[in-house]
Amino acid sequence: MNRTNSAGYRPDGKWGDVWVEIKADLHGLRNLRSSLLGLAYWLTEHRNSRGMLVVTNSRISARRLEKEWALAERALQPDVTHRLSVVLLRDDRYIGLPQDLGNDFRGWLDGLVEQETRSRAVKSRESFYDVLEVLVHQWLLGKGPVTREWLMRIVGCSYPTVATSLRRLESSLTHHSDRRVELRYFPREEWWRLLAVADQVRSTSHFVDRSGQPQAFESLIRRLKRLGRGDIAVGGVTGARHYQPDLDLAGTPRLDLSVHSRGRKIDLNFVQELDPALQKSKSREEPSRLVIHLVRRTDSLFERSDDGTVWADPVECLLDLHENRLEQQAQEFVASFSRTNRKFA
Repeated sequence: MNRTNSAGYRPDGKWGDVWVEIKADLHGLRNLRSSLLGLAYWLTEHRNSRGMLVVTNSRISARRLEKEWALAERALQPDVTHRLSVVLLRDDRYIGLPQDLGNDFRGWLDGLVEQETRSRAVKSRESFYDVLEVLVHQWLLGKGPVTREWLMRIVGCSYPTVATSLRRLESSLTHHSDRRVELRYFPREEWWRLLAVADQVRSTSHFVDRSGQPQAFESLIRRLKRLGRGDIAVGGVTGARHYQPDLDLAGTPRLDLSVHSRGRKIDLNFVQELDPALQKSKSREEPSRLVIHLVRRTDSLFERSDDGTVWADPVECLLDLHENRLEQQAQEFVASFSRTNRKFA
């Protein structure tokens, strides 16, 4: 019962025989109809279940919602509509909540709404920082302006999310007549905000070596190449040297890897193939030998060199330098890219 359906969809929660989908900030009728249709499809595959669409923080009026439901009743199979309900949450009051479900269900539903609202807030924050990182990537490499549609495709988010992110970055942007955008300068203020939450945004994991005979970083990278994984890239000091060989970086304090995955969790078992002595750290006070960061956007922006090494993009490397407390080197890394027509805030 935990699987998605053939369309890759699964409601947010289940209480007994009731499947519940939570939709926050649902302001357009098109999105409302799409949500209703997704839940209706689900009920056609779960004939002994009920479905409930809970709409929260929406500008859609209760009257408009009733009209849309009336249209849905005419369009959908009666077997589905009599098992499907639409509920509007407004001012902590549920409008249209079936009375037979009782107070226990109401308490469970309150928890689900809070959980999904919090989860969506986290995803929104992560999407903003993904947009920021991609724009900084374009700026560092001098790749020029991009469209909102391109940002949607690279990040893997909706048009409203891109639009909201660009409004937040408005003071740092140049808008072109063809509606493309690019950074005018390095957005230092938002960048420092990203650094403050980078561990959470990138789901960073630390590994230590307690064997007393740690493997050389070069050996770990060779083993990584033998794995043939295109979704794991070398970043950190090693990656920064790849992009800027003349950068003043003495020694390698640790190996930073970036793993591309759209999911919120990743399988870290590959670490044992790199070095069985590496163990996940239980304390940030321990010196890390290997650090792994998650890259969630649709396009990893990794690049592969002729020798088969996969490299994290320059922005991931820059974040790693900051996390290594190599602040001066991080500034030099940014400055080492061409500054043509660029300024700093």
